[in-house]
Amino acid sequence: MSTTTSDSSVDWTTADIPTYDELPPFKNFPGCAWGVWGPEDQLGTVNLLTDALVKKSALEEIRTGKTVSLNWPLNFPEKPMFGRIPPEIKMFQKMKDGHKYSRDDEIHINTQSGTQWDGLRHFPIVEHEMFYNNTPASALPQGLHPIPDPQQIDPAHARIGMQNWANHGICGRGVLLDLVKFLSNDGILSYDPWTTHAITVPQIEACAKAQGIQFTRGDILILRVGFIKKYYESSQDSRDSLRGKPETFAGIEQSEDMKRFLWNNHFAAIASDQPSLERWPTPTGVPHMHQTILGLWGMPIGEFFDLEKLSEVCAEYQRYSFFFSSWPLNMIGAAASPPNAAAFF
Repeated sequence: MSTTTSDSSVDWTTADIPTYDELPPFKNFPGCAWGVWGPEDQLGTVNLLTDALVKKSALEEIRTGKTVSLNWPLNFPEKPMFGRIPPEIKMFQKMKDGHKYSRDDEIHINTQSGTQWDGLRHFPIVEHEMFYNNTPASALPQGLHPIPDPQQIDPAHARIGMQNWANHGICGRGVLLDLVKFLSNDGILSYDPWTTHAITVPQIEACAKAQGIQFTRGDILILRVGFIKKYYESSQDSRDSLRGKPETFAGIEQSEDMKRFLWNNHFAAIASDQPSLERWPTPTGVPHMHQTILGLWGMPIGEFFDLEKLSEVCAEYQRYSFFFSSWPLNMIGAAASPPNAAAFF
């Protein structure tokens, strides 16, 4: 099984890419990028992470050898949101000949209960039941699908699955926009990350300017909005109360301006420390940004990234760019995965 990408003759390091307003619509949804990467593409904006870009990013960004994990432990949150099952991590001792022998672990998680990449199978254009690159929801298998023979994999089972990003890698220049720091006065954040609140394009651009960040093609944009910081600072009762009530979270605004900003800067991926990248819930009658970012562009969405240590290191170095590396779990046909992500300075 090979990863299907866009036309290999196109060098996406420098090739022309249409602006957001030049993209055609998909039915009543503007800004469809399916034609950019090709009719059989299964990578989306990860196409921008070319060999040349990865090499350039590594040479320019890895200077000190300092590394930072961006993965919250699989244990957290103990009580996930959006109705997802709590993570179960069973540790046990095996016995042999009456003696304690080796130890094993068994893990049972929802791949989106904690730190995660939303993949191309996660969120469709809802009213049209269509996933990325003209993939009907009805064409994607459900349930248990054993794969005994790695040489015999049903293309329908593999299409737009997480294994494509896992085999390619999501690696390149990462940029952190520390909105928690930028939007705080005397250490007090100007909004509650656990309530519905919109992060606007002007705020993002002003934060980037203040940090000396100039965006480049293929950047992995990472936003520290504040969920995990508040989680650490809250009581257990407050943490537990997040489950079982309507979800309300801060996140990027749902707007045409935000779509233009994200597409026209040609980010390869976007992530934050929030349970949902976008403001939650959406305003009445406004479509989820997930539909555009995943469904129309094929751009990875990262959520629950642990950015606390990263923010400290960036502040210490006064440097908010770094080499970013992520290797999702190689799960054929999966809709999401823990990212196995790190920043290298």
